[in-house]
Amino acid sequence: MKILDHLEEWLIATLMGAATVIIFVAVLHRYLSGFAIPGLQDWLLSINLSWAQELCIIMFVWMAKFGAAYGVRTGIHVGVDVLINQLDARKRAAFVLFGLCAGALFTGIVSALGARFVWENGFHHALFSALRIAGDTYEGPTTPDLEWPTWAVYSAIPLGSGLMCFRFLQVAWQFARTGALPHHDHGHVDGLDEGATQPLTVAIEPGTQPAQGDVRRDRAKPSHGRSGEGEP
Repeated sequence: MKILDHLEEWLIATLMGAATVIIFVAVLHRYLSGFAIPGLQDWLLSINLSWAQELCIIMFVWMAKFGAAYGVRTGIHVGVDVLINQLDARKRAAFVLFGLCAGALFTGIVSALGARFVWENGFHHALFSALRIAGDTYEGPTTPDLEWPTWAVYSAIPLGSGLMCFRFLQVAWQFARTGALPHHDHGHVDGLDEGATQPLTVAIEPGTQPAQGDVRRDRAKPSHGRSGEGEP
C-alpha cells in the first residue's frame, strides 16, 4: 500500500528526469553538429536522435495523466466552492460526497472507453501474438519515429483515468469516515521537518559588545532589575 500511496510521485519524477536528460542530449547534439570539426561532426551526424522529440511528447502525456491522479489525492485541483460553503455542514458534506462520486464515475467511464480503444487499436494483437493465437487480427498503427505500437502510448488514458477513479473513491471514503478532505499547502515542502531547525541564539555577557560575525536570531528579553540598570 505504501508503493500505491506514492506511485504518482515516483512515476512523474522518473519520467520528468528522463525527459530532461533526453532533451538536453538532443539539443547539445544538434548544437555541436553545426561545428565543422573533422571527425566529430561526421560522428555526430551519424547518430540519429530524431526520436527524442517524439519520446518526450509521449512522456509528457503520461506525466499529465498521472499528474491528474496526483492532484486528486493531494487536493490541488481547482474547485469553485463559493455556493457550497454557504450551506450548513450536513448539506455541504452531501454535495462534496456527490462531487467525489461523480468524479469517480466520470473517470471510470473514461478509463473503460480508453481501455476499449487501446484493445481495438492493437493491444489485442500483441496479447494474442504473445499467446501464439494472433491469426489475422489487426496489428494496429505505429508511431512515426520510434515505430512503437500506438496502443502503448494511448495506454496512458485507461491507466491514468483508472488511477484517478481510484483516488476519487479513496478520497470519498476518507471524507465519509472523517469529514476531512486532502488539502495542499503550496508553502509546504515534502520531506522538510519543521522541528528540525531551531533558532540560533548567541549569549552576550553584560557590558560586552557582540563580536563581528556573531548571529542572533531572537532578541534578548529586557532585564527587570533595579532602576538604572541598563540592558546588556
